[in-house]
Amino acid sequence: MNAFETIIYEKREGIAYVTLNRPEVMNRYNIQMRDDFYQVLTAIRDDPEVLVVIFNGAGEQGFCVGADLSEFGTAPSPIIARQVRWERDVWGSLLGLKQPLIAAVHGYVLGSGVEITCCCDIRIASEDAVFGLPEVSLGIIPAAGGTQTLPRMTGRGKALQILLTSDRIDAHEAFRIGLVSMVVNREGLYPKADEIARKIVSRSPIALRYAKEAINRGLDLTLGEGLALERGLAALVAKTEDAAEGVKAFAEKRPPRFKNM
Repeated sequence: MNAFETIIYEKREGIAYVTLNRPEVMNRYNIQMRDDFYQVLTAIRDDPEVLVVIFNGAGEQGFCVGADLSEFGTAPSPIIARQVRWERDVWGSLLGLKQPLIAAVHGYVLGSGVEITCCCDIRIASEDAVFGLPEVSLGIIPAAGGTQTLPRMTGRGKALQILLTSDRIDAHEAFRIGLVSMVVNREGLYPKADEIARKIVSRSPIALRYAKEAINRGLDLTLGEGLALERGLAALVAKTEDAAEGVKAFAEKRPPRFKNM
């Protein structure tokens, strides 16, 4: 299935596995990875067989240490002009995916690595993970959503502290402030991500997608507007075959057989 230079893409039993694959440079995010990533996200978006996605990084040293500044920061202006013309909204595509997204991160998680993590719904870190946004120490600011997604995870104060100081935090501090959902030992990272993904696959795909939509859209609404959104989406889900099957299966004390649609 894989046809990409910088990403390994696999799909098994409803789970898509997206592995950043430049381990020799700790999965530094370069232009080729941007293009590969965009294609993978498009494939996931259009594939009804993909029910959940796991993002991880190849190699032992880290998930992703940020952008490859040798390409993004110092390219000659004609190359930059060409890139701008063909710019792809990778981050919008990632945030726009309807499937549940799981980040399973280890080692160094810096810059773009943090931003990819923040775009995911469930974020699992190994105990050796180290997080940071070093951009301001380089005279730049995050450009892949970090200033917007991070405070939604950690709150304004902690996000500002991490961003303005460029200080790094360990996995347990990341868990304490809400940047990650859980911390596990290194050996248990991928098994835990797989366990959660398989549990999600057993749920109703349409209920999963509407539940994710309700939370993501509701965060930008007032409580009253959010409750109205929830009522509307719940009414739509209640009319589906999956809703009827779920109630029937509960009454019959058996696992439900949801449709993949």
